[in-house]
Amino acid sequence: MRFISTFFLSGLLATGSATADSETARAEPQLKRISYNSTADNKARDFYLYLPREYETDSERSWPVIVFLHGNGERGNGKDELDYVLIHGPVYEAWIQKNDLPFIIISPQLHMFDMDKRGISYIDNRTRSQIPQRLEDGTPPRDPYFATPQAMTGMPEHKDMSNVPPMLPEGWDKVETDLLNIISTVQTNYRTDKNRLYLTGMSYGGFGAWWLASKHPELFAAIAPVVGWGHPSYIAPIAKHQIPIWQFAGGRDQTVPAQYFYPALNRLEQLGHPNVRFTIHEDMGHDAWRRVYRSEDFYRWLLDQSR
Repeated sequence: MRFISTFFLSGLLATGSATADSETARAEPQLKRISYNSTADNKARDFYLYLPREYETDSERSWPVIVFLHGNGERGNGKDELDYVLIHGPVYEAWIQKNDLPFIIISPQLHMFDMDKRGISYIDNRTRSQIPQRLEDGTPPRDPYFATPQAMTGMPEHKDMSNVPPMLPEGWDKVETDLLNIISTVQTNYRTDKNRLYLTGMSYGGFGAWWLASKHPELFAAIAPVVGWGHPSYIAPIAKHQIPIWQFAGGRDQTVPAQYFYPALNRLEQLGHPNVRFTIHEDMGHDAWRRVYRSEDFYRWLLDQSR
């Protein structure tokens, strides 16, 4: 994936300027830690902010923004544990794998909220050795996909969602004010295109993306939840604002089965929503996010959407 050839180089060719070519050669992406005070616990925390190649040299450009909400295993204190959010998602692709994504990317960290006291193995047993490092030359090898021994079988829709909780416990809804403040801070202090604010998240973050879009549908140009379904109770505001949606699931996902994704998506269409996509990676399990976030089609689709 080399977005620079498609999105950046076309602009350089239009100028035909040797000076512009020289400046672009020096342009490098940046990964910043931005401090804030959390309203959830009144403690200082940081979030990651990725600035794309050419952000500093192209001072006239306003950039589209991706807000990424990570999964349950990447929680932390927003300080020395913040690096866990680099393990997956768009910042991993842009910063670690050095794919030239033409976005500003916001990557906050969800508080632990005592999840480390519940005997969750992938939280209790995680180590800093799992955090990928950006190499001076080249890129690190990608981790293999999770083993998925289950057979590929289509699943019928789960019909009755009335007894299914709309949100996972201790989720992104507990930091709503933080998320809004972070988005506002970035839009105020950096050159962003407010009509191209995109929201995505994986697993816990996928649930969080549905929830945040339903609460603040006027903010987002598109949402792309990955292996996290939306609840039908969230749908009316999203349908009213007709936010373009691309939902992803894993066909072999035993953690968040595909049958739970259909009720909300079907409800959107019943309410007249014209722009609903649903992709099931039938051969993959819960880690379908690995394929989604490395896909060039994913980022092209986002760029096609504007509020």
